[in-house]
Amino acid sequence: MAAITAVNSKAEVARARSALAVNMCAARGLQDVLRTNLGPKGTMKMLISGAGDIKLTKDGNVLLHEMQIQHPTASLIAKVATAQDDITGDGTTSNVLIIGELLKQADLYISEGLHPRIIAEGFEAAKIKALDVLEKVKINKEMKREVLLDVARTSLQTKVPAELADVLTEAVVDSVLAIRRPGYPIDLFMIEIMEMKHKSETDTKLIRGLVLDHGARHPDMKKRVEDAFILSCNVSLEYEKTEVSSGFFYKSAEEKEKLVKAERKFIEDRVQKIIDLKDKVCAQSSKGFVVINQKGIDPFSLDALAKHGIVALRRAKRRNMERLSLACGGMAVNSLEDLSIHCLGHAGLVHECTLGEEKFTFIEACVNPRSVTLLVKGPNKHTLTQIKDALRDGLRAIKNAIEDGCVVPGAGAVEVAIAEALVNYKHSVKGRARLGVQAFANALLIIPKVLAQNSGYDLQETLVKVQAEHSESKQPVGIDLNTGEPMLAADAGVWDNYCVKKQLLHSCTVIATNILLVDEIMRAERERASRGGAERQRQNLKQAPGSELSAQSPTWASNPQTGRL
Repeated sequence: MAAITAVNSKAEVARARSALAVNMCAARGLQDVLRTNLGPKGTMKMLISGAGDIKLTKDGNVLLHEMQIQHPTASLIAKVATAQDDITGDGTTSNVLIIGELLKQADLYISEGLHPRIIAEGFEAAKIKALDVLEKVKINKEMKREVLLDVARTSLQTKVPAELADVLTEAVVDSVLAIRRPGYPIDLFMIEIMEMKHKSETDTKLIRGLVLDHGARHPDMKKRVEDAFILSCNVSLEYEKTEVSSGFFYKSAEEKEKLVKAERKFIEDRVQKIIDLKDKVCAQSSKGFVVINQKGIDPFSLDALAKHGIVALRRAKRRNMERLSLACGGMAVNSLEDLSIHCLGHAGLVHECTLGEEKFTFIEACVNPRSVTLLVKGPNKHTLTQIKDALRDGLRAIKNAIEDGCVVPGAGAVEVAIAEALVNYKHSVKGRARLGVQAFANALLIIPKVLAQNSGYDLQETLVKVQAEHSESKQPVGIDLNTGEPMLAADAGVWDNYCVKKQLLHSCTVIATNILLVDEIMRAERERASRGGAERQRQNLKQAPGSELSAQSPTWASNPQTGRL
């Protein structure tokens, strides 16, 4: 009997072999859920919420976030896998598969009497060797556009169909290259992802500028302006109440009229400064003038601006104001006192697009924009959500490749290479720890196995071919998912991120080792005081010597003045 039952009789305990079986079952169950999602030929999952909302996805990170996982061990593995996505942007499904397979391979030896601690030591030795092999397999490259296209295509094809992935690849790569600045970290927040339920998903494109989800508020303003100056400001062009509590008193209607005119003149002076600047910069040319304001613009001000051919947008989002100055140049102004031509940005084209009741303003053809927009189009909400999730992974893949300065062969080539190196390495490991090294090598092969299985090929036959080809050529060999035959991943342009594989080896080994070393699972909550328990406590107090409670004494205090409780 477990010692905890002496302290808490209602404790639930699973010990030794039983505890390991509980954890194995959880890991295998989560592995079976995500197994069919891996790779370009993976299948989709349909998630239905309690409210009946439907979500179609094959992204492991989305699945683990949306699924309600109750088992504590499965929940632990899911959190580790989603942390992998937060750190590197990919590898969630692979993480779950490798952890599940490490536990499965370890279980084969534990069932024969091998202690989990010996396997854990073997796992640690295998991880160090695997990281060493990964360093040798990685290929340092100058991150030119062609290499980044291959990296993005490899990532996107695992999330969306191949035809759509080809369309998204160029848009994703060009967007990252547009915001990239030598000597500065890449800020992916400068790439806005804007949804538009319109046309088909293959019409998704890169806008070298900004797309705002609102339009001009005056019917006489132009819907299309070419070669336009852009003034971005955070100035109120409408009547506002004072920040402190104050009042105005007047004796007659004339005084009231003067007060209204004074208030109006304050706003009109601000508007006139914008008009004067427009007349100054556009006097000798046919250039347009666009004002984008973060605060409000009242109807009188809009009317005055429209009469002078100025397009004005109000209530722009704060995040767009920062992107606007990066995309068009110029700077955002908080005061109209020192307006000059140096405050203005420039855009080749500003036009408004209306879809049903929604309006979009496109600010395009900017020169060397440092903030761009990926305009996601699709016929329905499911498609838009799926593309948005894929774009985020694609952007992270390109960022990782640029920051790493290297890539590793994909299509299961890295796992096959590491597994073969570990099989040769185990002979130099003394004692029974070499069994842990063998288990680690076998577990890594789950990636090429599942890739082949999801593509409709015999997993054993495909794996044997790939391993034989790798032994002969001594080059990283992966699986061609279109034919099921071995292929040189480098020649096919299938590249994975180095940091993703490195993080995988670290996190999977740590979690699998910790789960293996669990020999007792206890659920022993603190017993809550029930009404019966409270009553027994009162009886004990009454019987105790020196107790002031009596059977007639009330258990509350009353207010002697009101008699209320």
